Amino acid sequence: MKNLKTIILFLLGVISTEMQAQELDVNLQIRPRFEYRNGYKTLLPYGQKGTSQISQRSRLNFDYKQDELKVKLTLQNTRTWGDVVPASTTDKNGIAVFEAWAQYNFTEKWSAKLGRQVLSYDNQRILGEQDWGQQAQSHDAATVTFQTENQKLDFGGAYNSTAENVLQTPYTVANYKAMQFAWYHRKFETLEASFLLLNTGYEYANADAKLLIDYKQTFGPYLTFKPGKLDSNLWVYGQTGKSTDQQVSAWNAGANVNYAFTEAFKAGLGFEFLSGKDMNDGSTVIKSFNPIFGTNHGFNGFMDYFYVGNHLNNVGLEDAFLKLNYTVKKWQFSLSPHVFLAPSKVITPLNEELDSYLGTEVDFMATFNFKKDIVLTGGYSQMFGSETLEFIKNGDASHTNNWAWLMISVNPRIFSLKK
Repeated sequence: MKNLKTIILFLLGVISTEMQAQELDVNLQIRPRFEYRNGYKTLLPYGQKGTSQISQRSRLNFDYKQDELKVKLTLQNTRTWGDVVPASTTDKNGIAVFEAWAQYNFTEKWSAKLGRQVLSYDNQRILGEQDWGQQAQSHDAATVTFQTENQKLDFGGAYNSTAENVLQTPYTVANYKAMQFAWYHRKFETLEASFLLLNTGYEYANADAKLLIDYKQTFGPYLTFKPGKLDSNLWVYGQTGKSTDQQVSAWNAGANVNYAFTEAFKAGLGFEFLSGKDMNDGSTVIKSFNPIFGTNHGFNGFMDYFYVGNHLNNVGLEDAFLKLNYTVKKWQFSLSPHVFLAPSKVITPLNEELDSYLGTEVDFMATFNFKKDIVLTGGYSQMFGSETLEFIKNGDASHTNNWAWLMISVNPRIFSLKK
């Protein structure tokens, strides 16, 4: 807390100096969320009971601008209510730096950004903020941007170490050692097209204890088409390269088609395919697609059974879903059923092939704009799992597997200055 006070006093001192074209916005977010987890992320094991908890994000944002210079600093604390005693002198997680970057606009078209920043592109399937997670996601990176009215090019990279070492030291953080990316976006009348190339290098030690880096490439286009009341998108991503001396060959494709029947009611259909690997496939090739840094909670059902810290290097996934959205005054409602299948063979230890049907999940969500800067959101989801899902997840599909949540987001602007 002492460090936070020092930062605030320093920033206020900076803006009090005589400079031209200065802007400072200070915003606060308080976001507690209650969750009842009774089969969340995985089928509830036989004989076990679900649980409930309240998590909270507390975030302070400083946005500063002076002529061609932009600076952002975001401090946050994430906690579970009760993770320390009421009289504790320390916090379990402390205050973390979520964003800390400086951007300089060299011209109207060219700029560069250095520091801890969010990398979020298109529908966030490959690179996203993961805002649902209270901690969210950001990268220590350098980014260069070229932008005109109808097109934008971002490219950049990162290089990570555990500390300021003086000798070669293994990188033990569960993250890439090096990363490079490029993203190009072009706007047309009713069509927008993007292409993303991401190169991630992960360090490992070989049999001789020599530190090596294998690079995996994720690449592909993303298209949106919005003529009139129709809103659709399509993406195809491939993965190749190597990972811990294993060849990678995987892919992902998806599409959504939505139509606004009225100003209040919108409906859509969608399908996504993520490649997997047959359980009796003895090859060393990695055939299971990995969304890497995507905002995966927004895909394949809100109960996070797939690709939210799980279901990696597995049989893949086919997800067919329906989306219904209705808005009335300050309320927004959505209902989305998903049907999940395994595109690759699910084989038991007795060499029996199970049915490809994994289960059906139904998600309901409601949002209420209570007043300015205060939004209430809640939802209920239920998974109707199959014998195949039970085999993969090692849980009990006959149990009622459901999840309910309620979140309040308070986002006031607490300070603003322009001079």
